[in-house]
Amino acid sequence: MTTAIIHLHHGNTMLDHAALTTATPAKPLSPQLPAGAAALHPHTIKVACSNCNLRELCMPLGLSAAELDKIDDVVASRRKIKRGSTLFRNGEKFTSLFAIRTGFFKTCVASEDGRDQVTGFQMAGEIVGLDGIVNDHHTCDAVALEDAEVCVMPFDRIEELSREVNSLQRHVHKIMSREIVRENGVMLLLGSMRAEERLAAFLLNLVQRLHARGFSQSELVLRMTREEIGSYLGLKLETVSRTFSKFVDDGIVEVKQRHVRILNTEALKDIVNPKVCN
Repeated sequence: MTTAIIHLHHGNTMLDHAALTTATPAKPLSPQLPAGAAALHPHTIKVACSNCNLRELCMPLGLSAAELDKIDDVVASRRKIKRGSTLFRNGEKFTSLFAIRTGFFKTCVASEDGRDQVTGFQMAGEIVGLDGIVNDHHTCDAVALEDAEVCVMPFDRIEELSREVNSLQRHVHKIMSREIVRENGVMLLLGSMRAEERLAAFLLNLVQRLHARGFSQSELVLRMTREEIGSYLGLKLETVSRTFSKFVDDGIVEVKQRHVRILNTEALKDIVNPKVCN
């Protein structure tokens, strides 16, 4: 259990399925898109990774100036996605990876009964689209939970440049490995944890990921519904609501609609990884 929780807390993606919220920023990030922003043609905006304040989250560290120039050429464009719109769909031909610059996404697949099963949440600084590498077609839908902007990185260009910049190749391998760790963590989460443990781990992972992006360690605004949280955690909507209420009654969190303030982080950690008393 301890090893698994370390994976959940330190994977850049988690429960990476882990992108769901916004929090009170401790320092400014990239500006959010205005509501109703029009989608731009993918070749409208040219991007420079070297000038992006999320570079350290989605690009290798320690690049030389020459390597940074090459990396800049990987990003073909930026694309704006309206809230509720789809970045890519299940079955669509895979051509690019997408680095999230602003906003939140959920990935989901249609279950046998026709309902959407949420498989992950992704936030700024994380990469989506890895599912398409295996057979050149995407295996899920990626839907924007709020107005968002992504950097489009053609995969053939990434492969080409990886042969020239070894650190980029290692970075891509780390991203893929992180997905494997995340999948293992989710399997443990859904297979052996009680509802309270699932929701506690989910909240801890969210604030950890948001804090890495300069946001508060204790406050966040959920960009997904409780129903979507339940779909991801394998819980019914009623169970999610009841568990949130229990956390409130126990003085662990404060909830006002989608705004969540964590009052007792250690109590959440103890729920996920209970102490053993002699």
